[in-house]
Amino acid sequence: MNKMDHISAIQSYVYNKFAKDGSGHDYYHMRRVALLAGRIAKLEDAEVFVTEAAGWLHDVDDRKLTDSPEEARKERDEFLEGIGVDYSTRKAIGVAIQDVSFSKGNTPITIEGKIVQDADRLDAIGAIGIARTFAYGGSKGRPLHSELSGEKELASIQHFYDKLLLLKDKMNTETAKMMAEERHNFMELFLHRFLQEWNIDY
Repeated sequence: MNKMDHISAIQSYVYNKFAKDGSGHDYYHMRRVALLAGRIAKLEDAEVFVTEAAGWLHDVDDRKLTDSPEEARKERDEFLEGIGVDYSTRKAIGVAIQDVSFSKGNTPITIEGKIVQDADRLDAIGAIGIARTFAYGGSKGRPLHSELSGEKELASIQHFYDKLLLLKDKMNTETAKMMAEERHNFMELFLHRFLQEWNIDY
């Protein structure tokens, strides 16, 4: 298998795992992250195959999506070995993935990991980020918004203030920083309008 064949096999692997996800962490999220990471990798002189493969696979062991992250990582590595990805490349993909998650609060140690983290964060903001926020909130039974103490903190709108509006300033690469500006501005416009309509104030 060449690298294009490897990517095609990885794509099918991810589709079979996440095609039916309704939380905003579906196959199309993985696809957007992978393609965006590949594009940024070319601009940032990173290893494109490792970056794109890590983008496709970055959520395979996410605790939000699996009860056993360790088993998911083992299965991922066995899959990569089975399609002929060599050990050093498998290792590089794993290292690129390990610190991507926002909740861990870490910055990946490799440029490929930094790029995947940027691509994942870019997919959490802007129009797609807004849609994903409400998809995830709905999957967890969370209200859109609330003014009640104890409920407000769990609402989907609060997630913008707790995380999404912070992401613009947490991008690693210059390419992602530029991309994040427009998406961030769109979220601010959305929130302004949302709160106007929520309060019948327009």
